[in-house]
Amino acid sequence: MVAARRGPVHRRGAQDLGREIRQEGAAGERRAHQGRRYPSGAQVSARVGVREHRIGRDKFHHKWDNSLEPVAVIDPGDVVHFETEEVTAGQLQKGDPASRLGTLDFDRLYPLGGPVFVRGAEPGDALEVEILELKPGSWGWSAILPGLGLLASDFPDPYVRYFDLGDRTSAELRHDVHIPIAPFCGTMGVATDEAGPIAVLPPTKGAGNVDTRHLTAGTKLYLPVFVPGGLFSAGDCHAAQGDGEVCVTGIECPMTFSLRFGVVKGGSPRPWSYHFVTPAAPLQPRSDAAGYHSVCALGP
Repeated sequence: MVAARRGPVHRRGAQDLGREIRQEGAAGERRAHQGRRYPSGAQVSARVGVREHRIGRDKFHHKWDNSLEPVAVIDPGDVVHFETEEVTAGQLQKGDPASRLGTLDFDRLYPLGGPVFVRGAEPGDALEVEILELKPGSWGWSAILPGLGLLASDFPDPYVRYFDLGDRTSAELRHDVHIPIAPFCGTMGVATDEAGPIAVLPPTKGAGNVDTRHLTAGTKLYLPVFVPGGLFSAGDCHAAQGDGEVCVTGIECPMTFSLRFGVVKGGSPRPWSYHFVTPAAPLQPRSDAAGYHSVCALGP
């Protein structure tokens, strides 16, 4: 994936998708989507009287599966408020010893809120997901899990670090190193047209576990649609993360977040790809302003 700081989102072999898909309310035209056909690239407009939906921590699943019943059926323009547990689904509690990492049930990891069925979304369309707000829970954690990560052979023992979050603007790594809070969902994606269940840990052609730290509030994400309604799910939330997860964790945390959904007819990105457009601003202003603390190691 190549992420541009700012620029158009492109459709395969077609005109600028970014220009086509964001016509929110332009010229005051609103079209009812049910039972109608739309030209390629047209956005299914939100109807008057947008509804809000809530998906609590009790509405989740652990695998991608297009046979799952949706927990919410919505219209384009509707807003969904999610509440999700951290990635272990409560198996790890603040203060647990590092040895607890070795007893985690991996089949219970990645509790995803959803699926969400968006009326009017059909295979070949793009699902637009506008990220409105993300609020971390009161605590988070980051860890080294034995056998996982880029340097697994160099760090064979488990390690876990807990962070106080809540309304804080940074997480304290040590007294002179503070990590700016920049929350996002590590996993956001749609069910594919392949039979499930499918593990969440690797990304799929419907995106999923992409761990892209730029999917913060104000960003719009565009996903391919493979099945009617899209069947979108999200979770695996982080209070902060670098460019990737060398130890397979960011600052994992519970999260409440709000998303607005739209549909772009005929606008699907290629499978195994997704697009996002960030607000017109620096990607990491707080880190750039405060400077960086770097630790470098040299191999033989």
